[in-house]
Amino acid sequence: MKRTEIKKMSKDEIVKNIDKFKKDLFNFRFQKMNSQVTNPAKIGETKKTIARLKTFLKGKTNA
Repeated sequence: MKRTEIKKMSKDEIVKNIDKFKKDLFNFRFQKMNSQVTNPAKIGETKKTIARLKTFLKGKTNA
């Protein structure tokens, strides 16, 4: 998810996306344990996206 996409979102949308990506990360961890991961780079990318969303959310609550 790009910065421009995140900037256009409201606080509620950001929170929903954080929850969605956390669920995805949870599923990726199970896939990793069972050796079913098709793209291991997705795990790191998902973590970074969650961090970006949390950063923007904190900025919007402070502003």
